[in-house]
Amino acid sequence: MDETPLKGLKVVELARILAGPWIGQTLADLGAEVIKIESPSGDDTRQWGPPFIERERPDGGTERVSAYFQCANRGKASVICDFQNADDLENLKALIAEADVVIENFKVGGLDKYGLDYASMSALNPRLVYASITGFGQTGPRALQPGYDFLIQGMSGIMDLTGDPDGDPQKVGVAWIDIFTGLYGVIGVQAALAERERSGKGQHVDLSLFDTGISVLANQASNFLIGGVEPKRLGNAHPNIAPYQVFPASDGHLIVTCGNDRQFASFCDVLGLGDMAVSPKFATNADRVANRSVLTDVITAKTLMRTRSDLIDALEQAKVPAGPINRVSEALADPQAIARGLQVEADGISGLGTPIKFSRSIKSEDRSAPLLGQGNK
Repeated sequence: MDETPLKGLKVVELARILAGPWIGQTLADLGAEVIKIESPSGDDTRQWGPPFIERERPDGGTERVSAYFQCANRGKASVICDFQNADDLENLKALIAEADVVIENFKVGGLDKYGLDYASMSALNPRLVYASITGFGQTGPRALQPGYDFLIQGMSGIMDLTGDPDGDPQKVGVAWIDIFTGLYGVIGVQAALAERERSGKGQHVDLSLFDTGISVLANQASNFLIGGVEPKRLGNAHPNIAPYQVFPASDGHLIVTCGNDRQFASFCDVLGLGDMAVSPKFATNADRVANRSVLTDVITAKTLMRTRSDLIDALEQAKVPAGPINRVSEALADPQAIARGLQVEADGISGLGTPIKFSRSIKSEDRSAPLLGQGNK
């Protein structure tokens, strides 16, 4: 019988909000046993709503839990631990002594006074992989400063690159850096576990929102480091490719992404602009980037003459990547999203699954986010 990839892995999560819990949820989806340690009042995001879900408790009462909490805590057990209670603290340390992984997102040094820091826990459990998520990392001049996704989006440079060129900087519509940090956290934890197979020793994995925000600037940072020119907001255009942007149709907008000269020539043919593909101004991508403004004006005059669906269908036939700008509801209803099983049900609660497909292994996505203290004995 096929099994989950991480069956037998034991994880203790001392994390709340999003980045840390995202690590825990991903590991849980891959089969790890994840025990979420919560204060008596619970993870802050349990109250981050509306919308809320009313759930029945074993004692006959009900618990109101936010949709936000549901998105990042599927598949975990919840254990209440009051750090001020000596018995609770000793029980937690005993749990960590038997764990493979700890995930925590307290401020730097915040767990020292409880003896839950890496140095103390690794002395108790030398094979422990201990992942810390902070705003700015364990070292450096900002290490003690608090950091939230929105703040780090501004500080990392991504907001200055997002939005209309003549408008205000804009944040991404989800906590983008939290999610990326969570995913890098999963990679870091799994790499440390793989190394442990050789050395027999655990280690501290130091993750920061700021590090992540800088690291995923990708081509925009490379453009600056190599080209020496400050990147600027281009709205929905691409700094290195043209045409690779939004165009208006007669009844809405569509996205066209020409990644090579063949696709551009096919795009021109669909619009009745065949000569444009061999023009010295537009023959190569570098030419098109240099003459972006004129290119956009000529193409826009043509796309405005046709409906969005007509253009998308014609471009699909011509093998030019193009598509609509969907609402969330439309994206979830897309036949491809349905075919790929991106939406999962756990205890009657809808959510989004982890987008990893295995040829043999299975995932564990059928357990909802826990009621507060559901794992307490």
